[in-house]
Amino acid sequence: MIIRRSETLNIGMKSLFQFLTEATPSLAPKAKEQARKMNLKSDGHGGWLNARGEFVAKTEGQRLKFYNQRQKDGEKDPPQQRKASGELPTKKKAVGPVQQMAKRRADDDLAGAPLEKKPEEEGSDKEGKTLTTAFGRFNPPTVGHEKLLSAAKKAAAGGDLKIYPSRSQDSKKNPLDPDMKVSYMRKMFPDYEEQIINDSEMNTIFDVLTTASEEGYRNVNIIVGADRQAEFESLSQKYNGDLYDFDEIRVISAGVRDADAEGVEGMSASKLRKAVMDDDFDTFKRGTPKGLKDADATALFDAVRTGMKKKKEVKESYDLWDIAPRQDPRGLRENYMLGKIFNLGQLVENLNTGLIGKVIRKGTNYLICVTEKDNMFKSWIHDVMETVKRKEKKPDTRVGTNAYYKYAQQMTPGSEAGAENLLPGQKPYTIKEFINKYRKK
Repeated sequence: MIIRRSETLNIGMKSLFQFLTEATPSLAPKAKEQARKMNLKSDGHGGWLNARGEFVAKTEGQRLKFYNQRQKDGEKDPPQQRKASGELPTKKKAVGPVQQMAKRRADDDLAGAPLEKKPEEEGSDKEGKTLTTAFGRFNPPTVGHEKLLSAAKKAAAGGDLKIYPSRSQDSKKNPLDPDMKVSYMRKMFPDYEEQIINDSEMNTIFDVLTTASEEGYRNVNIIVGADRQAEFESLSQKYNGDLYDFDEIRVISAGVRDADAEGVEGMSASKLRKAVMDDDFDTFKRGTPKGLKDADATALFDAVRTGMKKKKEVKESYDLWDIAPRQDPRGLRENYMLGKIFNLGQLVENLNTGLIGKVIRKGTNYLICVTEKDNMFKSWIHDVMETVKRKEKKPDTRVGTNAYYKYAQQMTPGSEAGAENLLPGQKPYTIKEFINKYRKK
């Protein structure tokens, strides 16, 4: 059969594939020329790929042999779907040009469609997530703190949970140094070992919230005792949008504490410090978790005694209001009214939040203080202690640490953290803005 040029123009809507398969083998173009006309690319091994990179044909002799989409180079034709009865597959119906065109369009649409995001890929970063945290003295840790951690775990509901013990230390209200305190906490509360964070930069609740905001958390839950809920609620909301930026801040009570109650509800660090001064190990042991071994409880008792500078097995006189103010509110108030403690201009530290400020106003049983950065806070007199300005620590220059990152920011002129190093006419910028401005496009 001779096919003239004029006849090829009359093929109309017939596809090139259909035209070539209907032509007799003797007069059909060679495989390479046939592939070129169909825009197929060679894989270098006798196979041919379409525009989407799919294997569609293979050279056999001087011709192209076409395979369906499941056929792979060098393999036999894949088995076709059999009938339910188990018989051999039925013969495929011929597909016309219109059906082929529709199928090609459908394949193109499918190839260009975005891949569906897998569930595990969603929310993989901290953006939009919630952090549950607790900040406290834990000096020394008690069975009552176990209740606080349990409430924090419940509020976290499987999300991120971080427990930050404060960094203060003195011989009256904070006898354990931070490292020793964290060590005992992890031993007393093994279920929260990974969530108890020993970070020298977390001196105040503001440090915790600022860091969480910088890490991308959008919401935060703060777990506190019921008697401190109002204080944390007022303080955290007051500076939201200024020191840090959260969509929602929730201050959650871990339960009511009653100093006169027996058991967990009445247990406090003040009672344990008093027990140490009274050399009463039995009372001290009852205030620790049941899972703590006697040897560990004895070691903790001795550590607190050493921190309080009390000589072993020697009775010493002490002022209860000074080491455990909640146990002697009358003695505390008398000394306060007589002007022996917490006078105007003195530096005091809030034992709950870690904030240090100068006393600018004295109330009947509370103080108004201002920090070095002009942040104002209010404290009950039983929640503060006289202190001195914290010594500035040398910057941590170990590459890769958060401290080094913050130090580098402060030393960078123009950055928000290094605002004091601004050049004339320069506006502060965030590190993200800096990276986006100079990144290679």
